[in-house]
Amino acid sequence: MSSLPIRKVVVVGLDGLEPSIVDAMLARGALPNLARLSDGPVAPRVATTAPAQTPVAWSTFATGLGPGGHGVFDFLRRDPATYRVDSGLNRYERKSALLPPKAVNQRQGETIWDLLTAAGIPSTILRCPCTYPPDRLRGSLLGGMGVPDMRGGFGTSTYYTAAPGSSPREAENLVPLADDGRSPIATHLLGPRSPKSPEGARVDVQLVRAAEPGSLTIRSAGEPRELTIREGEWSGWLGVKFKLGPLQSARGVVRFLLIRRDPTVVLYASPINFDPAAPLFPISHPPEFARELADDIGPFHTAGFVEDHNGLINDRISEDQFLAQCDDAWRERRAMMERELSRLDSGLFYCLFDTPDRVQHMLWRHREPDHPANRGRDVSPALAAAIEDQYRRGDEVVGQALDHVDDRTLLIVLSDHGFHGFQRQFHLNTWLHREGLLALKPGVAPGEAAGDFLRGIDWDRTKAYAMGLGGLFLNLQGREGRGIVPPDEADALRRSIADKLTGLRDDERGRVAIRSARPRDEVYSGPFVADAPDVVVDHAPGHRASWSSSMGGVADGPLHEDNVKAWSGDHCVDPSAAPGVLFMNRPFRREGASLLELAPTILQALGVDQGPRMEGNPLR
Repeated sequence: MSSLPIRKVVVVGLDGLEPSIVDAMLARGALPNLARLSDGPVAPRVATTAPAQTPVAWSTFATGLGPGGHGVFDFLRRDPATYRVDSGLNRYERKSALLPPKAVNQRQGETIWDLLTAAGIPSTILRCPCTYPPDRLRGSLLGGMGVPDMRGGFGTSTYYTAAPGSSPREAENLVPLADDGRSPIATHLLGPRSPKSPEGARVDVQLVRAAEPGSLTIRSAGEPRELTIREGEWSGWLGVKFKLGPLQSARGVVRFLLIRRDPTVVLYASPINFDPAAPLFPISHPPEFARELADDIGPFHTAGFVEDHNGLINDRISEDQFLAQCDDAWRERRAMMERELSRLDSGLFYCLFDTPDRVQHMLWRHREPDHPANRGRDVSPALAAAIEDQYRRGDEVVGQALDHVDDRTLLIVLSDHGFHGFQRQFHLNTWLHREGLLALKPGVAPGEAAGDFLRGIDWDRTKAYAMGLGGLFLNLQGREGRGIVPPDEADALRRSIADKLTGLRDDERGRVAIRSARPRDEVYSGPFVADAPDVVVDHAPGHRASWSSSMGGVADGPLHEDNVKAWSGDHCVDPSAAPGVLFMNRPFRREGASLLELAPTILQALGVDQGPRMEGNPLR
């Protein structure tokens, strides 16, 4: 091992690698490049955050702070004054009607690259979550999870059909087609929303049956003017321009999947991504960095959620078509990494590969024959093997990085959390309702009538409510707009709720569903604890907060319910049951390693003092 000082640190993030799968594959010799970094057949573990969620965990990696220090606690957050539910990653603010809206990052705290910049050391950061809007730094940054699609969502697709009575599904636009089976079809793409056009700006397109059977040509004013697509295959990119006003336009890129051409067209359009050459809002620093990447590697996905999971959840695309799109995500990211590593001679390089996480979310049911999501669906050994294929691809990426490692390089490979099956969901708001802690408006019953986003709740009679995946909140006087819980009673109520939830059983399955529930002061410290859930709920593996409660709904029926969605794997469980993995090419302290300690470790390697608020210690 070289004693020369380290000049560069290369960090490869492989989102969601489950340690038990890594161990089994290491034992079989299926991960040769990770084996080069391992002292044995068991992968070193790294403790994740509470909750074990991607934006929370990678924000801790970036800052060396727990959630109470960086302020990211969930994918969603609520405004306590108005009870409005919004993104927990970023927000938009508009100080004047004369000024355009401005994106604001919800993540707080100094990052590794902030401190390196102050020390004059460059960084290249590719797709780290919670980097939108992009941080200013010495070097280059491309935003990751948190960058929206052009509709402002996390993955808003469009489904075109002539079938009567069709309706849109989750996070989807539905565009009816008038198709007689012969004539060209006039239709459109929906772009950014605006106060003047809530439905959104439009780009006209025409669908024309090509001479070749099973083929369709899309004509538009975009680039290319004519794009021919074939049944069952993803198209190339179509660049489009949406007119937003007399002097403003927005450019996007979109791909299509022709599901069926005859007798009537059924067409799927991916979420429209910002055009990396000219995004509506900056997605990189410097702003031209995204364009330079596209010039070298071609157009690429810019939205924070690259893999089109909603299309699979909605049964619009098949699992094989989902995996084909994931293949493209791997190729894009590897091309970015190669471009940047080939020119890196000093400083920090970081690149996140999200795809293993998304594939496990969507295909985990194939690993568990008894999974409720398998009812009415085929179970495929080949699709179960597709999960391990993601680990092999990750190992290939590690080999690619090793090609750029010399005796003055520290290589770090890690995942932010592990993975489990998600078979049962717990309706936390329903439990609160039955405990007399949550009330619905007069005439509103649990279920569909209660709606999402906390709309059905009677705040004048509610003491506690849930939204997001991490826990629940008190309806606190002086904090919530219509709070009724006196501050001097809050601690006792937090403890009472936590005690009742701890050890809660799923009697139908005959096992504990919630391992523990903890008042927030036992979990978090730092300047943003006031934004945290009042009670943090730690589910047992196999269980998770329900789809309804996570969106602020109040479900009807049993407290525990089967999860039958294609989203069949998850990691939002007791953090002690979902550690990630951690490898380095240099000796490090393996016992008790935590995500909190990666920022101090990287800074120490590059000779920079860690931030005064950082909570961890270097691992080397």
